[in-house]
Amino acid sequence: MSFYRPYPKQKTFHDFGLTCTERLLRAGNQQGKTLAGAMELAMHLTGRYPAWWQGRRFDHAIDAWAACDTGETVRDNPQTALLGPGPVWGTGAIPAAALISTRRGRGVANLIGTAWVRHVSGGVSRLGFKSYDQGRESWQGPAKHAIWCDEEPPMDVYSEALARLVATGGLIYTTFTPLKGMSDMVQRLMNNSDGVTQADISMSIEDAEHIPPSERARIIASFPEHEREARANGVPILGSGRVFPIAEEAIRCEPFTVPAHWAFLGAMDFGWDHPFAAVKLAWDREADCVYITNVYRVREQTPVVHAAALRAWGPWLKWAWPHDGLQHDKGSGDTLAAQYKAQGLRMIRGHATHGNDGVGKGGGFGLEAGIMAMLDRMKTGRLKVFSNLGEWFEEFRLYHRKDGLIVKERDDLLSATRVALMMLRQASSPEIEGAAPHTAYSDYDPLDGAPGGHGRFGRTREDRRYDPLG
Repeated sequence: MSFYRPYPKQKTFHDFGLTCTERLLRAGNQQGKTLAGAMELAMHLTGRYPAWWQGRRFDHAIDAWAACDTGETVRDNPQTALLGPGPVWGTGAIPAAALISTRRGRGVANLIGTAWVRHVSGGVSRLGFKSYDQGRESWQGPAKHAIWCDEEPPMDVYSEALARLVATGGLIYTTFTPLKGMSDMVQRLMNNSDGVTQADISMSIEDAEHIPPSERARIIASFPEHEREARANGVPILGSGRVFPIAEEAIRCEPFTVPAHWAFLGAMDFGWDHPFAAVKLAWDREADCVYITNVYRVREQTPVVHAAALRAWGPWLKWAWPHDGLQHDKGSGDTLAAQYKAQGLRMIRGHATHGNDGVGKGGGFGLEAGIMAMLDRMKTGRLKVFSNLGEWFEEFRLYHRKDGLIVKERDDLLSATRVALMMLRQASSPEIEGAAPHTAYSDYDPLDGAPGGHGRFGRTREDRRYDPLG
């Protein structure tokens, strides 16, 4: 325990325990998920918390369970991580000096059924080892303070485990590689993740610092192709349901200093309970390659907060926004887009539309058309994403279809990216913007001269008077 130094994703997982009753650490094979689960439970059982700890604390002895699929997997995984490989116990996460005694389990050699652990308060914590194949009924019983499920439990077992926490206000966390796909269990913990009562943390092979970068490609290649995303990146197996069936390596690139003469554009996706999201892209016009260089995703904050963060990306940056930015705030009466303009962001006058004639003429704003444009760029090597943008890749891995329809969940940064590509014709360089007069909120497009278009030369006097940004 004293030598445990969690990787950033592991620490995030621990930190969410302060408020969240339920947590999930999704990770690939041998990336440290079981280690993180064992270390946390050892801390709760002993009351020995390191100086860096910001998660939940128990100042009294606790009653806890550690569980896995079968008796054999309980012995080989959570038991070994907590007690050591045996038959001499005390070389795992729980210090030998804190381990008072153990009682053997039934049916499996070297299986422990119960362990008693000394807590720093002077009390004695009780640790029971459980398996899912014992059935839901075996999970009925006394209240528990903490439950760790190493590997994905059946939903009925998980529900029974939750019931054991009601009286204590305890916590439950799971650590597994999601090889069963978008099961009810996975959907519960992923779709309801709010960072307040539930949290879903995804850890990929890029986050596992003990795996040398030079070895990662070899390890990924060793997995069956249909399991690679799950075993390397903790992504539920989605099969043909993936919206972007593209290998991450095809779009990932290392961050670099972007030339100032390239064109830039910001784009946002509005949200409150689901996060507000924004991206910044850089466009190499000569190669027609777009790079996602910055991302921002925060829930339940106001335009004042979001705009303050986004202004740091460049006061000259123009911002594209989706059609729901025309919705009016019930309090002020201003549109969402106008509120961001009022905070100093250079919002493009009209909402995002597809340039459907190749010269900037505004088209519709259909979802599928935008998705196909993104996929086309990915397949042809004309869309790249900086490798340090972990939140963007998390959404990319999970974006999928159900019954042929795109599941509109956890897609906030992808939606902002789609909006940015729709309005790529508005991208400009800081060199040009710094020298040009500040007509920040004009929708002038020198490429759009078609009658009836949204550019300068196709607008009537009545059209010019209307400004959705106020």
